[in-house]
Amino acid sequence: MGNQQSRRKKNVKKKSSKLKKSIIVLVTILLLVIVGSGVLLAKTYFDIKGVANKVSEPVEGRSDDKNIQEGEPFSVLLLGLDTGDFGRNDVGRSDTMLVATVNPKEKKTTLISIPRDTRAEIVGHNSVEKIAHAYAYGQAKMAMDTVDHLLDMHLNHYVWINMMGFEELVNAVDGVEVTNKFEFEQDGMTFKKGPIKLNGKEALAYTRMRYEDPNGDYGRQVRQQQVIEAIADKALGFTGVKRYKEILTAIENNMKTDLEPDEMFEIAMTYRDSFKHIESDTLQGEGVMIDGISYQEIPETELARVQNLIKSQLQ
Repeated sequence: MGNQQSRRKKNVKKKSSKLKKSIIVLVTILLLVIVGSGVLLAKTYFDIKGVANKVSEPVEGRSDDKNIQEGEPFSVLLLGLDTGDFGRNDVGRSDTMLVATVNPKEKKTTLISIPRDTRAEIVGHNSVEKIAHAYAYGQAKMAMDTVDHLLDMHLNHYVWINMMGFEELVNAVDGVEVTNKFEFEQDGMTFKKGPIKLNGKEALAYTRMRYEDPNGDYGRQVRQQQVIEAIADKALGFTGVKRYKEILTAIENNMKTDLEPDEMFEIAMTYRDSFKHIESDTLQGEGVMIDGISYQEIPETELARVQNLIKSQLQ
């Protein structure tokens, strides 16, 4: 009991002054790069708008929300897809899933990680299984509908990026540096303990490993967080200004969102301060085996806690 409470305290309300110490926020970073920092927006407006038009893809059957145009809080489902991984080109599953709530009144963004093995009702598929399967069955709409049902909310938008985009983005910022906590091997590569520099292929392998990690998938999320933090530092800093075309190329070939270009620019202008204060949280499950399949079962009290957190940020 004590260990569970200690683990939960570590997961709840981890504050950061910028895009750091959050879990799987790569797609958030990509969105911010698209809308641009003030410097990028001034110098490369048409380049950015061209990419924004290319990656914008609406979802049929979902309501056309006006939250952003009206300056209200909004929510985004952030998905990291396993397509592009080892040459895969199928629809894929959501290897990572994150709900972001952006509140301009409180000038705060809250990021909630949903474990991919979370046992949930797949809305529109009439099944109860791992939540990561929702995207494979019905793409963005089914993933959004399923998360809506699980968290008792209404998602306003989605953004996804595939694994190839992850690799290309690391290369676009000329590699990243991280500090590895222990030596391990993955995909034929050895990652030494201590500070290491990773190219795109190495970064993808580094963030894939989970079976040798004593914390399993949660440990994998920490390594993904390290790489994402390093990408953010470079993409949103001087390197991003210098290599913005490479960054945009990585985005346009590997990302989709139902945000329209005007909404992206509105976020850049109106919601900028909301990204200066970021809190990260995790929907904490308990490991169970059902019919020989491993799941993360979410306790009712934990589900209610996260549902109430989301509601408080979207009021």
